[in-house]
Amino acid sequence: MAQRPHLLPLGRTDRPRSPRLLDTTGWSAPGVDSYPTGQDWAGRYLTPLADALGDAVRLDHQVIGIARRGRDRIVDAGRDTEPLSVHVRHRDGTESRLLARAVIDASVTWDTPSPLGGEGLPALGERAAAEKITYRVPDLGEDAVRARYAGRHTVIAGSGHSTLNAIVALAELARTTPGTRLTWVLRRGDVGLRAKTAVDAGLLEVVTGFRTAAVEPTTDGQLTLVSDTGARIDAVGEVIASTGFRPDLSWLSEIRLDLDPVLQAPTALAPLIDPNVHSCGTVYPHGVAELSHPEPGFYVVGMKSYGRAPTFLAMTGYEQVRSIAAALAGDHDAAARVELTLPDTGVCGGAGVFDESTNP
Repeated sequence: MAQRPHLLPLGRTDRPRSPRLLDTTGWSAPGVDSYPTGQDWAGRYLTPLADALGDAVRLDHQVIGIARRGRDRIVDAGRDTEPLSVHVRHRDGTESRLLARAVIDASVTWDTPSPLGGEGLPALGERAAAEKITYRVPDLGEDAVRARYAGRHTVIAGSGHSTLNAIVALAELARTTPGTRLTWVLRRGDVGLRAKTAVDAGLLEVVTGFRTAAVEPTTDGQLTLVSDTGARIDAVGEVIASTGFRPDLSWLSEIRLDLDPVLQAPTALAPLIDPNVHSCGTVYPHGVAELSHPEPGFYVVGMKSYGRAPTFLAMTGYEQVRSIAAALAGDHDAAARVELTLPDTGVCGGAGVFDESTNP
């Protein structure tokens, strides 16, 4: 979270209810036109909000599983009367259980990035080359990180805004550090104007239609990337795989979920967020009706609710939670009401879209 930039001004991602808690703490609302990094958002908004909530926020608690009390997934009886059982691991390794009428899973997808491999699985040799591959935008403000990429050939794979952030940062490094080379690998489409400055300056080479099938080590300690057509990118020192994220469903194995088989998002939500059709600005605001699962009282919200779709906006997440909270409070009219108008920004391209039909 702290490493991620955000596309909308912080003032526009806020919802009216949170400042009511923060106003009593001397908190100053950010300008409506400020564009924060994730670190800004955490420090200037989330941390003060957690402080204002007090004991309701429990730190150093890792949720390792959720179930229905006294029942595994296959038992029907009592699923609408027994509470949900949240299994928690503490910092010292001990475990405990919390019982809840409802659970809202807002655990995002940051810890489960998609692999470099073009088939959705790690490319051959990708795991073995893990020390030279990162799935995050590097923070070049740290000396050790900057030294990792300085004077080396870095391949950046992906097409979203994280990719562009990495290109911008590394292009500046290439301008000031001799021997720094950048290659941008795209599975589909063309560059357009997104990296024109770096390309025109000779700082960035672009390779399109490249789906990584193998990562091969070389005798000099570098890597070679091999595509599914046999194309090769040689003398690679580092790889940044910015190829999206996917939900971690492993600790929900005892919860009855209704997920789309393609996006791994709730079935009712999936058609509204399909990246083949929608950008983040064209997603219809939605709430409890689209986010409900067969398991009573269980909801997934935020980026995780979108499964593999990259079109999520924080504004959407606030509306999701508002609707669910209203439903849990018994105000079903408020839960069904739409209280958000999304900007038609077009900023989120469909990373899931395959090649144009001209490319077999």
